Amino acid sequence: MANFKPVTHVIFDMDGLLLDTEKIYLKTFSEVLGKYGKEYLDEVRVKVMGTQPKDTFRIIKENTGVDVSPEQLGEEIHGLLRERMHLAQFMPGAERLIRHLKNNNIPIAVATSSGKDTFEIKTSNHRQIFDLFHHIVVGSSDPEVKQGKPAPDIFLICASRFDEKPSPDQCLVFEDAPNGVQAASSAGMQVIMVPDAIVPPEKRTLATKVLKSLEEFKPEEFGLPPFSD
Repeated sequence: MANFKPVTHVIFDMDGLLLDTEKIYLKTFSEVLGKYGKEYLDEVRVKVMGTQPKDTFRIIKENTGVDVSPEQLGEEIHGLLRERMHLAQFMPGAERLIRHLKNNNIPIAVATSSGKDTFEIKTSNHRQIFDLFHHIVVGSSDPEVKQGKPAPDIFLICASRFDEKPSPDQCLVFEDAPNGVQAASSAGMQVIMVPDAIVPPEKRTLATKVLKSLEEFKPEEFGLPPFSD
């Protein structure tokens, strides 16, 4: 078994990791780009995963050459996302893992690049579960988060808001996106990656461990209480 360092605190990304939002993003981004005769290719999807909205639409424009400003693109896409994001469901194993850590008094938090408005919509049908987190950092709306992922800001700030103020090496991050894995690694934290199938192998190398699903996670490998079932 690989030798992982024991941790005391756990930080989760949200989109594509806890909530299955990637299908909604794919449908919406493809629809809007299609209006302008452009495709939302996998290589562009990988680049924007985990980024803040202000960076997302700039990256899409730069990589697709779509004939519309990033701001206009953002407005069109956000309008559709606001209508659809309440449909997002939990990824396999997410709810079980959150409840397990909470029940065992492991401090847990969320660090998401979402904007506050879309965060509220995405979580509207899951408030009971999101209330279990000690705190939630909504990167795009948080004045302390100066730079989005892949910069480490969001994870360092998230760690600092736990009561115990753990050091980075005491924190375990769960991520699906290469940008998020890079951010956690730069913050000096171990990071479990649960990537989308489109993420190529070379974009997974910074992860401490790669899983196909949260259902595969073994808490005891990181000094956390094992599942009892």
